[in-house]
Amino acid sequence: MGRRWTRPGPFLLVLLCYGQLLSWLRTENAQSPDMSYNESEVKAFLQNYERTAQVVWNKFMEATWNYVTNITKKNRGEMLHEDMERSQHILFFGTQALLFNITTFQDPVIKRMLRKMQNMGKAALPVKELQEYNQLLAYMETMYSMAQVCLEEGPCLYLEPDLQEVMANSRDQKELLWAWQGWRDAVGRPLRTFFERYVQLSNKAANLNGYKDMGALWRSKYDSENETNTLQHDLELLFQELQPLYLNLHAYVRRALHRRYGPQFIDLKGPIPAHLLGDMWAQSWVNILDLVLPYPEKPLEDITKIMKGQRWKPHKMFQEAEKFFTSLGLLPTPMEFWSKSMLEKPADGREVMCHASAWDFYNGHDFRIKRCTEVTIEDLLSVFHQMGHIQYFLQYKDLPVIFREGANPAFEEAVGSAITLSASSHKYLLNVGLLSLQFQDSKDEVNFLMGIALEKIAFIPFGYLVDLYRWKVFDGTIHKNFYNQEWWSLRLKYQGLCPPVPRSEEDFDPGAKYHISASIPYLRYFLSVVLQFQLHEALCRASGHVGPLHQCNIYNSKMAGKLLEDALKLGSSKPWPEVLKMMTGESQVSTKALMTYFKPLMNWLVTENVRQGEVLGWPEFSCSFEEKEKNTFLGLELDSDQAKTGQWVLLVLSFVMFLLVLMLGRRLYILSTAQDTKAYFLGMAMEPHKVARGQWILLGLCVLLLVCSISLAIKIFTQHSQKPLWMTAEWWGLN
Repeated sequence: MGRRWTRPGPFLLVLLCYGQLLSWLRTENAQSPDMSYNESEVKAFLQNYERTAQVVWNKFMEATWNYVTNITKKNRGEMLHEDMERSQHILFFGTQALLFNITTFQDPVIKRMLRKMQNMGKAALPVKELQEYNQLLAYMETMYSMAQVCLEEGPCLYLEPDLQEVMANSRDQKELLWAWQGWRDAVGRPLRTFFERYVQLSNKAANLNGYKDMGALWRSKYDSENETNTLQHDLELLFQELQPLYLNLHAYVRRALHRRYGPQFIDLKGPIPAHLLGDMWAQSWVNILDLVLPYPEKPLEDITKIMKGQRWKPHKMFQEAEKFFTSLGLLPTPMEFWSKSMLEKPADGREVMCHASAWDFYNGHDFRIKRCTEVTIEDLLSVFHQMGHIQYFLQYKDLPVIFREGANPAFEEAVGSAITLSASSHKYLLNVGLLSLQFQDSKDEVNFLMGIALEKIAFIPFGYLVDLYRWKVFDGTIHKNFYNQEWWSLRLKYQGLCPPVPRSEEDFDPGAKYHISASIPYLRYFLSVVLQFQLHEALCRASGHVGPLHQCNIYNSKMAGKLLEDALKLGSSKPWPEVLKMMTGESQVSTKALMTYFKPLMNWLVTENVRQGEVLGWPEFSCSFEEKEKNTFLGLELDSDQAKTGQWVLLVLSFVMFLLVLMLGRRLYILSTAQDTKAYFLGMAMEPHKVARGQWILLGLCVLLLVCSISLAIKIFTQHSQKPLWMTAEWWGLN
């Protein structure tokens, strides 16, 4: 790897401009890791990294922002160029960091920085493969963002907001199926072609970093220093603790859908069809709250309708979120945030990536959000979540670049989500004028908690299985020939869902989820569901809240704000268990706070399910899955695509024989009327009657092949188009 640095390039110019190259930055062959360095030398090395990293990372973020907010070939090229520059920077300093013997240093900060620097991610790939990997990732993400599903007679619809609105608001099973299947046909199927190569390059990058596969590299983000890594075991235990709540919610929702759609679509002992839950991925069920409300005689107020009636705009939604954070004594967003963020989908015709995200530009003052905000209560709470990311950026902006991230990836997600628990409380929404009902009785509270559960509890198994699936793909447990089948096996096992129509290995339904097409680890979201309630409980305790946890609103609590601020300022400079203990008094992720929050709903669900005689789970049920069809061709068992190709080749040859039949027929006619005493057959001179006999034999063989060609054509059309064209009414103009 060191030899790649023998030729100067654009990146070295950056280094020369922003810091002198230190004497120890040399090739592997010139230096041994056994050589010792004192801590002052290491500090100088780290300072040089800091100066250059801020420049390189800022350029990369700017180029990436330009691309995702204006998808053009030119912007993509600039983004890929800056990504290569960033990777060269990571490789350059990561390679040198490997030369240091970390065990000889006393300063824990230095040791932690070097360990983080030694993990070079995809930058460890050889240049050509890195370029291929970057192009592959850019292509998959762009394909996802620009995909459309077209009506037979009408416009083509993007995922956001068009298809999402269909999934959220429609109660027509056929329309929901059209959107569900159309999105997977538009995105999943095309991505399958590239996913196998993506897996290969990901694993090679992981191997070069010392990990057995990319799943192991992703999991390393949650490693605790000086502790045995039991992450996968701990995750399964967390899921098992939460499963009773999910199973009771699933059974209750299943019966409500049975009432709405009937037994032809819902089996009261089976899995739920994935397209009927109000969301493209069935990860959130909140959009079907109207179908499952425990006490329909006490409907929740339509906050989205109230917001629109009060003429809320996306800008106001972000202002309200900022007001919440500043009420806690936390930092306001800089002016650049408001001038540079993309808070709405542009109306100027630009192609953009609408998936919501928060951005740190690594210069200490430029922070942005990109999202296509709609005026809905769901988007309002999402805005609070994204502003939580911005607050995290603001708090750790003065740390070294390598520490400018959350204590672990789940912390980054949990901070904003913990704030949304207060922002969704009855007390807060009443104070900002989005509710009119002054008090909640026990029935109102159960209805309220059901709405939260459809967002949080329904997500738990999905949040868990997305990376469980990819870990199995990366380590080879799931073979490439069973990508889609194993995806649905996990969705059945953990979520109790089935596809609404049979799926096959020609489909690639995992690719219909953004985080899979964009190669973004997903475990953070599963853990953050649990962690946000731990943080919420700790912040409520600091604020002096007394009463049920679901009634807590920390708005305007400076004590809660101080507790949060002290944790956010640490970034990733401390092991995450230390940060968690500082905030909550516990060093491990725990489900206790979540179970406490939902206890009134859990009690109600158990009582209701017992009363209805519900079966929890989906025992002995399986999903309909079409295995890749095998066909016999010339005595060989081949995939349907291979057999189809062979059949078409034979069909073409048969049509060639048909032409020969015509030519031979014409030849025989001429021969029968000729007066010549000599004729030729296969290049040999013969008497005319002998030539005629030979050609009649050939003609017979050709006719036989012609009959075969007609039979083969009928078989091909029957297999792949249901009917041959000439057997349809349209062919004969009867329709």
